[in-house]
Amino acid sequence: MTPFIRSMFVVARRDFLAIVATPTFLLFLLAPLFMVAMGLAGGVGASQLADSARGAGRIVVVADPADIEALRASDQRLRTGMTREPAPLDIRIASSVNGDPVAIARKKGSDTYAVMSGPLTAPRIVEREKESSAGRYLALLAGDVLRARAAGPMSSITPEFEALSSGGTSIAVQQSLGFGAVFIIFLLTLLLAGQTVSSLAEEKGNKVIEILAAAVPLESVFLGKLLGMLGVAVLFIAFWMIVAMGGGLIAATQVDPAAIAAAGKAGKATAALVSMPATGWPFFLGIGFAYFILSFLLLGAVFLGVGAQAGSVREIQMLSLPITIFQVGMFSLSAGAASAPGSGLAQFAQIFPFSSPLAMAARAATDDAKAVHLLALGWQAIWVGLVIFLSVRLFRSGVLSGGSGWKFWSRNKAVAPAAAAAQAASSQSH
Repeated sequence: MTPFIRSMFVVARRDFLAIVATPTFLLFLLAPLFMVAMGLAGGVGASQLADSARGAGRIVVVADPADIEALRASDQRLRTGMTREPAPLDIRIASSVNGDPVAIARKKGSDTYAVMSGPLTAPRIVEREKESSAGRYLALLAGDVLRARAAGPMSSITPEFEALSSGGTSIAVQQSLGFGAVFIIFLLTLLLAGQTVSSLAEEKGNKVIEILAAAVPLESVFLGKLLGMLGVAVLFIAFWMIVAMGGGLIAATQVDPAAIAAAGKAGKATAALVSMPATGWPFFLGIGFAYFILSFLLLGAVFLGVGAQAGSVREIQMLSLPITIFQVGMFSLSAGAASAPGSGLAQFAQIFPFSSPLAMAARAATDDAKAVHLLALGWQAIWVGLVIFLSVRLFRSGVLSGGSGWKFWSRNKAVAPAAAAAQAASSQSH
């Protein structure tokens, strides 16, 4: 092993242990739990708010006692065939006290969408909004009662359904998988690659980076830091994969064996789940992990190169903000490509180097072609090498110059006059 590679692995092991062998790393590992908990809390609150809003709404029918059972039967029959269930039906017996539909619709404390009164042959429907779905439903309800009475009691039917396809995964499911891959790679890359800047800021503050620069080549320091954070990212992913597999095994033990046997006999649902991505689960997961590594190296190299130009934590945060905004833009571009596979937007996102890992991961869910991913990996590897080369130059100039500002240019300007003065002194001595 050459001294350069040995130094790189020493720095990588040092950074890896400096992060992993701390109590705060446990909080870092459990960060997704806090994110999921906050998301569930927001979802539960929104669901309760939606449920309370739905509970306050109603439609009212003021009917004669002889029509109440027929209205309820028709309402139950119509709701089973609707994709969006209407508001709860409130049936009232007609009387001089509560028979005014306008008064019922304007009653405070309840959100009444429509009120129907009068005979079913010529009902009067008072709507909160003109031509609303609630008013049309009440008219449909009255017509259904009249048709049921004219034709007599309706007999139950047992329809036989025939599907156009025998199985497989729909395009919508594959696009959802593609978007999920884009979101996971983006979230993990942004969460883990940003840690490189935090460690760099700490080492620049306590002058450790200067000691490393004096001991080993700065290129080894840069690549070692990048490799060490990649190891932390792989450990993070491995931890949650083990947790997910353990949770799946525990959930499988709680399922009734008879239900599993019935699902195995059916076979169709299981086959659809196994072949959800167009390229198959093994290839989809493997290529997704490869794209994550390339995306991490791209963003981590940029963070290290730009972060080296700052002299304080505040400056690092200010310099990291444009990179984060740019990465969010790449996520939006890749998400649009995942929702429109084969479009010009998708092709652009797959070629553009910073969005290519995310967009190609989404393509693996909707397109069964596998050879194109080898070309994409080679294309992205070229850009990873180029970005690392430029970031190493920025890293070297930023670490050796000290202070703040973009030293890549100021250092060159400072070195040029010094070199000219040294050359002049040498010529005079000769």
